[in-house]
Amino acid sequence: MRVAIIPARGGSKRIPGKNIRDFCGKPMIAWSIEAARASGCFDEVIVSTDDERIAEVARHCGAAVPFMRPEHLSDDYTGTLPVIRHAVEWFCNAGQAVDLVCCIYATAPFIEPADIQEGKSQLETAGCSFAFSVTSFAFPIQRALRLTDGGRVEMMHPEQFSTRSQDLEEAWHDAGQFYWGTSEAWLKERMIFGRDSVGIPIPRYRVQDVDTPEDWETAEYMFKALRARAHHG
Repeated sequence: MRVAIIPARGGSKRIPGKNIRDFCGKPMIAWSIEAARASGCFDEVIVSTDDERIAEVARHCGAAVPFMRPEHLSDDYTGTLPVIRHAVEWFCNAGQAVDLVCCIYATAPFIEPADIQEGKSQLETAGCSFAFSVTSFAFPIQRALRLTDGGRVEMMHPEQFSTRSQDLEEAWHDAGQFYWGTSEAWLKERMIFGRDSVGIPIPRYRVQDVDTPEDWETAEYMFKALRARAHHG
């Protein structure tokens, strides 16, 4: 059995109600649910939430909400791993054996079914614990700067000042879209960012965190531009 689990907590502080707020014509979470369903990878697409309004919207968008998330897993400090573990345990306790689980974030409107399919394929062929979306940094991280309290500039790695950009190793980061894993890896809360994981590269123009109002606005601009390009394609 293969399950998609979309964690969607109610109490967002910086963007109130962001999981179900309208994003380019649909509730934000709808984009994740629809991509999961369209991928054809899952026997079940569920949402783990503590919020009745989110549960109602999720069901309307085609996901199941078979349980409400307990309060101790719904605060600002709860990480993704225990939330997914809780959902996998719920299936186990219901007598349903789960093989593969894909955590998909509720604020991932750029996710595409093909990315989800590629993640599943890589997880199965590589024989690893996790396969998740990554993207490259737009600028060499070895040239990163810090601003001191007085606004002065320091290089974090001054020894790299004279190194040519093309000679610096490319760096990648979590794209914050999806995380395929074996049920065992989730239940044991294994380290996702490690050697037992495979990265699925996503182009930068389809990656945007949505944590602040500025992020939201940037994501809308990007999304509309991508849609316009596809329309004129």
